[in-house]
Amino acid sequence: MAGSNPTPYYTPTSKPTPTSHHSSLPLKKPNLYSLIAITFLCSAFYFTGLWQSSTTGAGAGSSSVVITTTSLPCFPSKNTSTTPPSSTTTKKLDFTTHHSATDGGAAVTTPDDAIKIYPVCDIKYSEYTPCEDPERSLQFNRRRLIYRERHCPEKNELLKCRIPAPYGYKNPFKWPVSRDVAWYANVPHKELTVEKAVQNWIRYEGDKFRFPGGGTMFPNGADAYIDDIAKLINLKDGSIRTAIDTGCGVASWGAYLLSRNIIAMSFAPRDSHEAQVQFALERGVPALIGVIASKRLPYPSRAFDMAHCSRCLIPWGEYDGTYLIEVDRVLRPGGFWILSGPPINWKRHWKGWARTREDLYAEQNKIEQVAKRLCWKKFVEKDDIAIWQKPFNHMKCTEFRKRNKNPPMCPIQDPDKAWYTKIETCLTPLPEVAIEEEVAGGHLEKWPKRLHAIPPRISGGTLDGITEDVFQKDSQLWKRRVSYYKSVNNQLDQPGRYRNILDMNAFLGGFAANLVNDPVWVMNIVPVEAKVNTLGAIYERGLIGTYQSWCEAMSTYPRTYDLIHADSVFTLYENRCEMEDIMLELDRILRPEGSVIIRDNIDILIRVKRIADGLNWDSQIVDHEDGPLEREKLFFAVKTYSTAPATQPSKTT
Repeated sequence: MAGSNPTPYYTPTSKPTPTSHHSSLPLKKPNLYSLIAITFLCSAFYFTGLWQSSTTGAGAGSSSVVITTTSLPCFPSKNTSTTPPSSTTTKKLDFTTHHSATDGGAAVTTPDDAIKIYPVCDIKYSEYTPCEDPERSLQFNRRRLIYRERHCPEKNELLKCRIPAPYGYKNPFKWPVSRDVAWYANVPHKELTVEKAVQNWIRYEGDKFRFPGGGTMFPNGADAYIDDIAKLINLKDGSIRTAIDTGCGVASWGAYLLSRNIIAMSFAPRDSHEAQVQFALERGVPALIGVIASKRLPYPSRAFDMAHCSRCLIPWGEYDGTYLIEVDRVLRPGGFWILSGPPINWKRHWKGWARTREDLYAEQNKIEQVAKRLCWKKFVEKDDIAIWQKPFNHMKCTEFRKRNKNPPMCPIQDPDKAWYTKIETCLTPLPEVAIEEEVAGGHLEKWPKRLHAIPPRISGGTLDGITEDVFQKDSQLWKRRVSYYKSVNNQLDQPGRYRNILDMNAFLGGFAANLVNDPVWVMNIVPVEAKVNTLGAIYERGLIGTYQSWCEAMSTYPRTYDLIHADSVFTLYENRCEMEDIMLELDRILRPEGSVIIRDNIDILIRVKRIADGLNWDSQIVDHEDGPLEREKLFFAVKTYSTAPATQPSKTT
């Protein structure tokens, strides 16, 4: 781009220009000199801008960056088309998939010699999760599963290579087919098909896995199990939208809730149940690697309408009820906690569980006592399901706790702080209310009205600098931006092309809100370095997400996401951590032939593109939706398809 090479310009959508009211009048001679002067000045400014763009690229050391754009016309035009003229196109990225059936590996092209090339890692790293590495975890305390928590590598231990997909990797089946079937080659683990065979979790059939929807406590399938829950609480009126599933297995509960317009955040540790979260993600179901141990769960307070545990093996009554206290923190006022499996209905199942009646009775009694101290009420217990409800406010609870102070009320703190935050053994107080009927923290609309209603955290003024007007303007902004994205990448409008989507800096969830009618789900990230913690407001919209520092790896498997969106992420992390490491993490969690959209300053995007070239991505820098005069540009990329060779012995050193 720099030096003598001219830079072609093109924009995916041209802006309409107003027509002149005097275009039909004859041109008067005195105006001719003015028009000549205007033409000269427009041309001068245009070529000056072109030269500056080129020198910016040169300053970044790039010789291959092409910014696709268009120049604004000097003269008014009657052409108001928003479709780009094909004759001005330099290169269109191919956003479609090509490896959904029998294709093998693809040859890797060689980028410019001046660009740093990132080699492919050894095949032993194919399922590498840097912060939940099974080998590293053995260095940490096994008490209370602390060794299963996040333990990230030091800077000098970070891999500088591309995580390979297993040989034969194929693009997942489209949703909703993916809920029930996945390619064996993508997650080549048969352990669960043997270990959980009688529980109907998963079956191996030829080159595929099939998920019948069974579970330990729902052998007739998750759908029938959810029907049983729906007989006890209302799952149809939109009052329950967000849920959390602790110890999710292959996330069948969350998978079947989606058809009821309920979205669940499922999590489980990376443990002996090999690849359970990976199976969930391959099915197109929201999930994270996680465990409830010594740190708070990475979610804000009052986030979920419903929490669930089906034989999740969490000792709810132990450690002074610490784990139930944490569930209380993330559960919304009036929310439900559902427990099935031991010790519920122990009188019927105690022999099959190979436990004594006394042991199971004692366990249930402990749970009942902790729930009572949290001011929960026993909503219902029927057959194998028990449900408790959190109070809508703490007005009565405050009076009760004058007599029973265990656990104590937490002192003044930030209940939404949840990134490496020590788990509390005190009760998180709800926001104060004036009357007993008031919902602490504010009333939430039912879904889907909840999506566009002002979140109570904003209307209540608890988010610094974010007003109702800011929220409304942000909603309109993202409506326009997502429309523009779809004009560049038409695959965003094709149902089934994308399923798992990540927004690396979600702010108020505007990007996700504009995709809610598509067959996708979005993991909304609020970086811990962000100026304002907005994740609580995102949950109040009926969306899901988590906290994350992009100086570290995400708690997920390689090849999790079909599309990654990043708004000003690299500006946020400038001088905090290496751009190279963030880009390598994106490459790890992005599927082969997955897409990336990055918004940022042009100087930053030129650096991003150089790294992307070294990662062997196909990419292009595109103009801002407001035109070429904006310094913020857009980076569109597609990760090229490649897999490990058919037979590649793992390196021992």
